[in-house]
Amino acid sequence: MDTLSRRGVLALSGGLGALAAGSGPSRAQQLASEAPHDPFVFAVQRSEAEWRAMLTDHQYEILREGDMEWPESSDLWDDYRPGAFHCRGCNLHVYSSEHRAEIDQGYVFFYHARPRTVLTDIDHTNVYTGRADDHRTMIEVHCRRCGSHFGHILRVGAEIVHCINGTSLVFLPNHA
Repeated sequence: MDTLSRRGVLALSGGLGALAAGSGPSRAQQLASEAPHDPFVFAVQRSEAEWRAMLTDHQYEILREGDMEWPESSDLWDDYRPGAFHCRGCNLHVYSSEHRAEIDQGYVFFYHARPRTVLTDIDHTNVYTGRADDHRTMIEVHCRRCGSHFGHILRVGAEIVHCINGTSLVFLPNHA
C-alpha cells in the first residue's frame, strides 16, 4: 500500500497554512519546512486560493486541514443506496457502495477503498478526543490523486473499516 507522510501531504498541498499573513509561520508551514525532500507529487495540484474557491469553509477544513465532521452531520452517513463515492477534491472514484459497511456510528464506513485510490499515514493526534497527548495513534486516509483528507482506518467492534467523513465524498447513485 502506498504511504505518504503527513509532512509530505502538507508540503505538497499548496501551502495550507498560509492563512494569516504576518502572524508567523503556521504549523503546516513549519512541518513542510522540516520535511525532507519528498519526490511524491500529487497528480492534481491547486493553490490554496483555488481550493478555497471550490470548497466551502467546512469542506476545506476537512479535506485540506484534516478536520472531522460531527457524527450524523453528513447526508451520506445512513444512505445505503447503490452507487459510487468520489473524492470531492478531484472526482476520483474511491469507494463503492458494494464495500459499504452498515455501521450505525454517524459516519460513512467502508471495508476497503478501490485499488490504488488512497494513501495512508499515521496520525499521532487523536481527532476523536482532540488531544495531542492522547497517544492512541490512528491510520489516516487521503486521496491518492489530490491528497485530500478522507478520515481514518479503525476498528469498530471486530471489524477494521475506513471511517470516512461524508463531506469528503460526492455520491453518484446508480440509476436502474
